[in-house]
Amino acid sequence: MRLYFFEYNNRLKGKCNCNIYWDVFMLMQSLGVVLEARHEPGYCAFYEECGRNPTVVGSLLPPIIPCLNYSRARALEGEHYQQLKKVCPMLDRGEGSTTACCSIKQLKSLEMSLMLSKAVLMRCPSCADNFAHLHCINTCSPDQTTTINVTRTMNITTLGIVKEAVVGYQAYLSTSFADKSFESCKNVRIPATGGYAIATMCGRYGSALCTAQRWYDFQGDSSNGLAPLDIDFRLIPEGVTEGIPDGVVPYAGRALGCNEMTPTGAEVCSCQDCQASCPVVPSPPPPAEPFTIGGVDGYLVLCVIFLCVLILAFLLFVTCTDKNSLATQEFLGSGFRAWGTLVASHPLKVLLASAVVTAAFATGLMHIELTTDPVQLWSAPNSRARMEKDFHDKHFDPFFRTNQMILTAPGRPGHFYDSLLFGKQNFSGIIAKDLILELLKLQRKIQFWSNDLNRMASLKDVCFAPLNPSNPSLTDCAVNSLPQYFQNSVANLNAKVNMTELGVTKEVDWRDHFIYCVNSPLSFKDITDLQLSCMADYGAPVFPFLAVGGYESKSSSEALILTFSLNNYPRDNIKFKVALEWEQRFLDIVQEYQKSPGNPFTFAYMAERSLEDEINRTTAEDIPIFMISYAVIFVYIAVALGEYTSFSRILVDSKFLVGLGGILVVGCSVLASMGFYAWIGIPSSLIILQVVPFLVLAVGADNIFIFVLEYQRDARRPGEKREERIGRVLGNVAPSMLLCSLSESVCFFLGALSTMPAVKSFALYAALAVLMDFVLQMTAFVALLSLDARRQDGNRCELACCVTVKTTAPTKPNEGFLLPAMRKYYAPVLLHPVTRVIVIVVFIFMFISSIYLMFYVTVGLDQELAMPQGSYMLEYFKYLYAYFEVGVPTYFVTTKGFNFTSIAGMNATCSSVGCDPFSLTQKIQYATEYPDLSYMAIPANSWVDDFIDWLNPGSKCCRLYSIGPNKGKFCPASECEYQKCMKTPINGVLRPDKEQFNRFLPDFLGNRPDLQCPKGGLGAYDKSKVTCVSVLLATRFMAYHTALTTSKEFTAALKIARELAHNITLSMRSIPGTSQDFEVFPYTVTYVFYEQYLTIVSEGLFNISLCLLPTFVVCCLLLGMDLRSGALNLLTIIMITVDTVGVMTLWGIDYNAVALINLVTAVGISVEFVSHMTRSFAMSIQPTHVERAKEATATMGSAVFAGVAMTNLPGIVVLAFAKAQLIQIFFFRLNLVITLLGMAHGLIFLPVLLSYFGEMNKAVLLRLQQAKAQELELSSHAKNIYDNIGYEDQESSPNPDTTPHHPVRTPHH
Repeated sequence: MRLYFFEYNNRLKGKCNCNIYWDVFMLMQSLGVVLEARHEPGYCAFYEECGRNPTVVGSLLPPIIPCLNYSRARALEGEHYQQLKKVCPMLDRGEGSTTACCSIKQLKSLEMSLMLSKAVLMRCPSCADNFAHLHCINTCSPDQTTTINVTRTMNITTLGIVKEAVVGYQAYLSTSFADKSFESCKNVRIPATGGYAIATMCGRYGSALCTAQRWYDFQGDSSNGLAPLDIDFRLIPEGVTEGIPDGVVPYAGRALGCNEMTPTGAEVCSCQDCQASCPVVPSPPPPAEPFTIGGVDGYLVLCVIFLCVLILAFLLFVTCTDKNSLATQEFLGSGFRAWGTLVASHPLKVLLASAVVTAAFATGLMHIELTTDPVQLWSAPNSRARMEKDFHDKHFDPFFRTNQMILTAPGRPGHFYDSLLFGKQNFSGIIAKDLILELLKLQRKIQFWSNDLNRMASLKDVCFAPLNPSNPSLTDCAVNSLPQYFQNSVANLNAKVNMTELGVTKEVDWRDHFIYCVNSPLSFKDITDLQLSCMADYGAPVFPFLAVGGYESKSSSEALILTFSLNNYPRDNIKFKVALEWEQRFLDIVQEYQKSPGNPFTFAYMAERSLEDEINRTTAEDIPIFMISYAVIFVYIAVALGEYTSFSRILVDSKFLVGLGGILVVGCSVLASMGFYAWIGIPSSLIILQVVPFLVLAVGADNIFIFVLEYQRDARRPGEKREERIGRVLGNVAPSMLLCSLSESVCFFLGALSTMPAVKSFALYAALAVLMDFVLQMTAFVALLSLDARRQDGNRCELACCVTVKTTAPTKPNEGFLLPAMRKYYAPVLLHPVTRVIVIVVFIFMFISSIYLMFYVTVGLDQELAMPQGSYMLEYFKYLYAYFEVGVPTYFVTTKGFNFTSIAGMNATCSSVGCDPFSLTQKIQYATEYPDLSYMAIPANSWVDDFIDWLNPGSKCCRLYSIGPNKGKFCPASECEYQKCMKTPINGVLRPDKEQFNRFLPDFLGNRPDLQCPKGGLGAYDKSKVTCVSVLLATRFMAYHTALTTSKEFTAALKIARELAHNITLSMRSIPGTSQDFEVFPYTVTYVFYEQYLTIVSEGLFNISLCLLPTFVVCCLLLGMDLRSGALNLLTIIMITVDTVGVMTLWGIDYNAVALINLVTAVGISVEFVSHMTRSFAMSIQPTHVERAKEATATMGSAVFAGVAMTNLPGIVVLAFAKAQLIQIFFFRLNLVITLLGMAHGLIFLPVLLSYFGEMNKAVLLRLQQAKAQELELSSHAKNIYDNIGYEDQESSPNPDTTPHHPVRTPHH
């Protein structure tokens, strides 16, 4: 003040004495009251540094404050001028003409302070320039007194000298300057996090609520750890003078727009940081409108038209053609007849040979590999997603293992907290100190003894530690939770202090710190007097969506989130076992904690191992269900195969051992198939163990029933041996058995062309099992039936072969109950003229309706369906979908072949100043602007951008030792402020050359970020690129999807991400020097599971078509080129398959790989329902279509009903009690639908269809009738009542009025 007085006194020379005294009096008044100081151009309010501000403690930078000094602005020259020109070029008026109110020391301190801000703002030069502009005006303006008003001073002592220092002042800015400066900075990004730089500079408001006033308020708050004194920014609208001190003129300099070049020639800001710089990008097209015709669902209209066409075609149909298949029938019948006689003659030898062959195959089970890894099950090794995953995991570490808890406290009352800094805040019940302490206590519990490490193991042994991966401590582990805002410190959580703000003194505590941190998670120090950091103890920020969930305002969050991240070691690494042990211990602790009476939380949890564990657990638990299912089927077969002619012969006529033998044949065929593929190294899976036996049992039981019933209903001819009778019966039925088995086997072998490993392995195992089942039926089962017939002919009891009964067998073949009922009641009603029309119309309607419903079947498999009922994972998924705010991270990975070291290469990937507006990161940014269409929520981080910013000499990051043994080597910003790595570019667009790029990139990636250099790449980018001899083999850029909840959303997100990556690839390939095989692809952990749904519809159509083709071809060939029968057979199977998909839509069964396996199985089972009936009709010797249909329905329909439908249904019903939802939905529901639809089409629709369109084979008819006539002449007492669908019809009708139910009227009738 003395200097100011003397200077003012000199100004008074030449004035009158009275005026002098008056002015001196006014000057003395001003010395006491700072607010009354004069404000005039050319004068300073303060000058030079006085020392540290004693009112600021815990500052992140030395809080050096200026001395109060009302004086004229100083003329600058020499070094002083050059320093001003460097730091505040906007104040430069030329050497000799430039004046300012700051010393060299002040300029150097200002430069250091601006460096911290420029580290995050320099991506946008005009923003950085506007930011510097403001503080240069406040600190150095030659008209300082006209824009600021000192409000608070205090005496401080420095080197024994007492000086009056400024500790607070008002800064007046026009709203035009303030708003434009703010607008230029508000969209500047931090590439490492994908967030906004303004979020770190707006205190409690974050980026979403930040305004120009709030931005300046934070800059002027000395409690933020950066400002050395308090600055009260007053933003004054144009023309407003009220409340402004006399002489003060709000600063209204020109602020640059973010799309303007700086006066020094720096380029405009990039599009990612400045919307005004963005080129016109057309909005993505909206989702396709639903297909309509005349405002009505187009698929419905087409289906109605198709329905009308089919009904009209049916009404107008006229049947025609004849074919000759006699040679085929004779060849097959005679061949199987001879084979059956041979096998029945040597049953023991055949059984022994069958057992030896089966055992030889089954020994391969010693080498069986059971695939449980979901990735290997559902993603082919050569699929795109799998190769991309392998590429990512080879060049980068696999995605870390996630172990998570989501905790709520329903019913717990919340409270209002009146914060000194943030006003009244509503805290939900879960955001409570006692619960946070409880969470902290829980998170510290997990440690255990590891046999693999031979010591106690804890989190630090397996955790993901991004900033200290080589030798982590517990505090280096990436644990994300709310307590991390307090560095997991109880002391920090309990801290409280009285704080004065605007004259009000109140206590601030953990709640103030929490509110600040969730809005500014990147802050190293909060704005309260607690002065705590928001960074986690492992050195990284904890974003709100990783700590709390289900919020509109963070304090009212409904859930706490605790996440442990573990390294994803290879499965052959010893630490992989330790990680599994840690996860098991984690699960044990949380499950125990959940049951404890003092637990205040309601929570859900999961470990990385949980999905596989739960699937394996439920599979093991449901094995008894499958065993019961097979037992029920066995009991039914054993009981249903018996004849039961009289009570005394029950044990003789029962077929318990034959049924058991049939089951054993099925089991042996499955074991042989599994053993064979184990021999050749094709792995099995749990779904094979569950489905293949079920499928083979369905097919095998049908053949068993047809063969045994045919034998029971046949009468031995005079002079015919037992073995010859068995051979003759086999000759009748074996062609049908061959037709079905061969169709199914070829069907499944073709299904092995599928690209999905689970479908492929299932098809291979099923194909061989069905084939082996047929072979064993033709050998072992024929031999068993021969032995059983020998026992029965000797009247010996089953299970007690030495016991005989006296009651003789009846001479009349046993028809049972079902055959007469179907012959007398069912077939006549079904094939009544009126009924036939109704059936055709109804089934056509069902078919067309199902075609319509097919377009609306849901494609995918929601992951919760893979879990059993009651699994803790179901609760976790519910919590996940309810409380998580963002989705999974996704990486955009680049392959080898792109030159990142060239200027064009850097510009094609970065998004800061000077970058291509359609660069890699910029295109991802455009996608995030349409999250509902792109499923992208947060833009990609960019190591290229941060590397360039790190190199920028405007920051303190890249420095070199200028002296000592390390001269010329990289020096961290926390250690030195020596030589800069690069010079400041004139246009503000810094790009290293190739040598600089390769030299400094390793230093950037190894530099730990801190306050001095927040752009360090360690942790954020050290694993984002792979180099080999200065060649970048791979890099990655991480973005985030939106919160995805359904299979449909995951699949759509993958599709859009791939389209975006392909677009980026094409753009980057156009850069000179880029290899044409260079590629950018998206990767996240879920893509390998959902890729199948991009093509599963077309692949399903392909697989099912391949399965349908052999059913048609084999049917035609085995019926002697009977194209019409083959076509009708094919049509019915197609209708069953289509109707199955239609019912899937109605019953909420999604279409996915598991459903596709079942649909392929449905084709096989449909063959059983359809082919026997078709062949029975084709081989019938009845004269008319209707009579042939009635005969086939009664005879073969009864066998199909008993052998296929009634075999499947009891076993299927048992599956309803399984715990696994997959079993309930895709095995119980879907198999029930398949069986019921197969039965309906095979026993209702097909007989009617054949009655209209079936083939009348006159050549076969003539030959069979001739053979029948010869037979009647030789044996008038032959009682051939049953005509199997097998090769020959055993009955004929000599009288035209005889009903088709009794083709032969013998004297016995």
